[in-house]
Amino acid sequence: MHKIDYSVFTLGIEEEFQIIDPVSRDLSSRKHNIIEAGEKYGEQIKAEMHQSVVEVATKILKDIKEGREEVIKLRRIVADLAEAEGLKIAGAGTHPFALWKEQLITNHPRYEEIVYEMQDAARSNLIFGLHVHVGMPSRDVAVFMMNSLRYFLPHIFALSTNSPFWEGRDTGFKSFRTKVFDKFPRTGIPDTFNDASHFDNFVSLLVKTNCIDNGKKIWWDLRVHPYFNTIEFRMCDIPMRADETIALAALMQALTAKLFKLMKNNIGWRNYDKALINENKWRAARFGIGGKLIDFGKQEEVDAKELIYEMLYFVDDVVDELGSREEMENIKWILLNGTGADRQVAEYYKGGEDFNKLVDYMIAESYVGI
Repeated sequence: MHKIDYSVFTLGIEEEFQIIDPVSRDLSSRKHNIIEAGEKYGEQIKAEMHQSVVEVATKILKDIKEGREEVIKLRRIVADLAEAEGLKIAGAGTHPFALWKEQLITNHPRYEEIVYEMQDAARSNLIFGLHVHVGMPSRDVAVFMMNSLRYFLPHIFALSTNSPFWEGRDTGFKSFRTKVFDKFPRTGIPDTFNDASHFDNFVSLLVKTNCIDNGKKIWWDLRVHPYFNTIEFRMCDIPMRADETIALAALMQALTAKLFKLMKNNIGWRNYDKALINENKWRAARFGIGGKLIDFGKQEEVDAKELIYEMLYFVDDVVDELGSREEMENIKWILLNGTGADRQVAEYYKGGEDFNKLVDYMIAESYVGI
């Protein structure tokens, strides 16, 4: 058996927060100074396409313990910056009733270019995600991992679902965010690639033919990052609680490490067609962890929770090596207490279908533990 250097699987965690007016409970479409006030933190606090979004990004993390410290610290910083402006932050994949037509676009050439290219598909992209980078030993390994990890993307995504409402409606989805983002090109489950040169040739062709100007405009659910030596998981709604973000990042890291361990010991993982994996992604968006996913090995439907428990068992032998057992326990908390979407829907109907109460709940949950 090959000895694995688990230190290579560094982490980077990015969260996109809603900036909310605590009086109207709507997204704050007025000009604020949160980004300017956060400039002293460098690239860790950044603008996004809509002015009512603020993104935070951790430094490169050696392990999930450091990740916990950074995620909580950055949530606290951006919450304090918002407080100084009389505003609040909240973690959810969509706002329950905000109208995208009323939201201001950030004045920046990159966003102006995207809006010019994609018009209302871009203007209506009022969504909030969680992105997690996992360090890679090489680009060839990164492509191999992208191929292998695709199967698990719907399972992880189901755990993150946190966007059941859109423009004042219960959409019936546990993640409507992903339906909004589907309007963009180059999204969803990636295809498989033979190696790094195959992938790089694909990106080069898109650049050469003016489909994109750089690899960052490939917005797949999992991508080999064009500039960093990482793979980037991009399919998750931002969770409400910091503990949920940390648990999901720990799970992504553990799955990556486990598949790398199998690869090093010449044990393959079957690559399924993108169309099949998309069947599970659709189910995850619609039902979250409350429905059934397809076990393509058995060729039958299985309760999503059962498959997720199987996934936890699958990675169990690398969790202690990564030092993430405590953080991974919060995956079980989600399975027992529901995803953010489950809890939002329950709160909305328990609270008399009052969106103001729901937004107050989202804010309160987003400050838990920070």
